[in-house]
Amino acid sequence: QVQLVESGGGLVQPGGSLRLSCAASVSIFAIHKMAWYRETPEKQRELVAIVALDGDTNYLDSVKGRFTISRDNAKNTVNLQMNSLKPEDTAVYYCNAVGVLTVKGMYDYWGKGTRVTVSS
Repeated sequence: QVQLVESGGGLVQPGGSLRLSCAASVSIFAIHKMAWYRETPEKQRELVAIVALDGDTNYLDSVKGRFTISRDNAKNTVNLQMNSLKPEDTAVYYCNAVGVLTVKGMYDYWGKGTRVTVSS
């Protein structure tokens, strides 16, 4: 089955940067939407950024101007460039793929998450 694998998390100081990546482990023909969610230490989950097949994007208000989501349709990957990180960005970040078309049909998938900690 389809697997999404996140990478790029880690410990960074406030004001620093990280780039998160998400890649599919098996063949995929198309993905309609790709997104990054995050789960805070308080266990709240929120949509951070999303990019559609046509390239349209939307962001959580608190990350606008700091984060950039991008995708490579040929490789079925999505990235999240995070700049000017703040302690409140600390969370586990999850890759989400909606409308994933494979030889067996169309489904939605989640990655297992990558942890981001912003602290001095």
